[in-house]
This record gives sequence, C-alpha cells and structure tokens, in this order.
Amino acid sequence: MPSLSASGGSVPGVSPRRVAANGIEANVAVGGHGPAVLLLHGFPHTWRVWTEVVPELVRRHRVIAPDLRGLGGTTRAAGGYDAAGLAADAEGILDALGEESATVVAIDAGVPPAFMLAMRRPHRVRRLVLMEGTLGPLPGTEDFFADGPPWWFGFHSVPDLAETVLAGHEAEYIGWFLAAGTRGRGVPRDIHDDFVRAYTGSDALRGAFAHYRAAPASARQFQDAAASSRLTMPTLAIGARPVGDALERQLRPLSDDLTGHLIEDCGHIIPLDRPEELLSVLMPFLDSDGSRRARTEAGSRVV
Repeated sequence: MPSLSASGGSVPGVSPRRVAANGIEANVAVGGHGPAVLLLHGFPHTWRVWTEVVPELVRRHRVIAPDLRGLGGTTRAAGGYDAAGLAADAEGILDALGEESATVVAIDAGVPPAFMLAMRRPHRVRRLVLMEGTLGPLPGTEDFFADGPPWWFGFHSVPDLAETVLAGHEAEYIGWFLAAGTRGRGVPRDIHDDFVRAYTGSDALRGAFAHYRAAPASARQFQDAAASSRLTMPTLAIGARPVGDALERQLRPLSDDLTGHLIEDCGHIIPLDRPEELLSVLMPFLDSDGSRRARTEAGSRVV
C-alpha cells in the first residue's frame, strides 16, 4: 500500500512510523514481510533515496528505512552523530521493531554506522552491503584522496559556517549534489523536492553537517574496531563514481567474505541513478541469505 513520506512523497509498500530508539524518535518507513533489511541513507538524502528499490525489496523482505539522526523527520539531537552513536540508533530501531538481526544496506553517510554495527554487534547483522562511502583513515583510499578530500568535507565541518552561508540557498546547494550524484541525469522531481524540503532551514542544515563534524570521533572508532574485530558476515561492497573500489580496498583486510562490484556509468547516488543495476546485484545477495537460512532451518528440523 502507498505511504506518505515525512515531506509528502509516496512510496508503494511501506508505511511511516515514529520509533523511539537510543534517546531519539526516528522517522522510519516500514513494510513487507520476511527477513529484515535495514536501509541507511546518506547526504543529502532521506530514506526516500531507496524509493526505486523498495517495491522489489518488500516482495520478499521486511524493509526498515529510517531517516538518520538529525535528518528528515528524525530528531535533530544535540549530539550522537559519530559512527558508534548512529550504530546505536540503528540497533535501537531493530529492537523497537522486534528484529533480532537484519541485512544492513548503506550508502554514503550510512556506511559508517553500518560498518560499526557489523563490527561491534555482528550477531545483529546477517549480511552487509556498503556502497559509495569511505571509512576515514583506514588504509585503501590513498588514490581516492590523492588530491585531498572533497571540498565540502571541510566546508561542512566548520561549526556554524555552512548553515549560515547557505541560508536561503538550500535548493541550489542540494540540487548541485543531486545532479552531480547522478552524472547530470537528476532525480525524479518529487524526490528532489522532498530532499530540498528536508534540508531547508538552519536547524535542518545543522543536523546534516553534524555528521561531518563528528568525523574525527568516527575515525578513531574505525581504527579501534579494525584493531580488535573483523567483518565475519558476508559483505558486498558496491562502487560507482566517484568512490569506485576505494571502499572495497578498505574492507578487504577486515573481511572474511567480501565481494566487490562496480556499476558502470553510475553516479554516487546509486539507488536513484541506476536502481535496476543495483537490484540486479543486491537481490541475489539477499536471496542467498534466505536460501542459506532455509537450508539451516531444514537441517535443524532433520536433526
């Protein structure tokens, strides 16, 4: 059935919920039945970045797609934007919805909390899909950052600067990222307008830039986790432009079971730029989890 997003758009198969988790109220789109799939978006998105892939996912899975802390319809909290804090939000959402574990699929700013959840709480993550993000100082991104980090990393990190400069110009700024993230093809108008509304106003921008301002704390968490843990679950790293295989290179030394995949002629916002190509990679990966679970349960019944 169709549902309304926090900012007005509709997505078949999911309904909005307010979910209390880790001291915040998260705006979460939930729908479907079957093994849970937790979808974590990035910047400048809301959960609606998954609009084009949700209808296929809900056919065989329970989709759980929150707005991240400070973004969209979720609480604009004063703190908690580091990777570990956001991972605790994700775990709290699973708890509130009665899910012991989920496949976690993340893009961009959703990658750090997904990674931390999988490293620190591996029993909560059956499978892990990470796309178009990086994990701070972990080895593997030397080529990607050869000319320094993207310009907006620094701009967003200075307290109070970006939200002051951008006031009244949010549509132009968000529009630039949406065009660049789809190699000029753009996103559907209703989704574009939802994203602009979600990031309009100083408080909304401050919530977004808080993710960047927490990056030093997240970097230390990545290093600590890499020194003491591994990704033990099947993991899929999906790259496009501009990140490419940089994330795969970061994950390779930490993963017991890693598959890498590059989507050709695809911008950064993979779920909106090339949804069919994403589904062609994602669905077999998810379905193999269901097949494995079915075999395990059948084996348990025989015993």
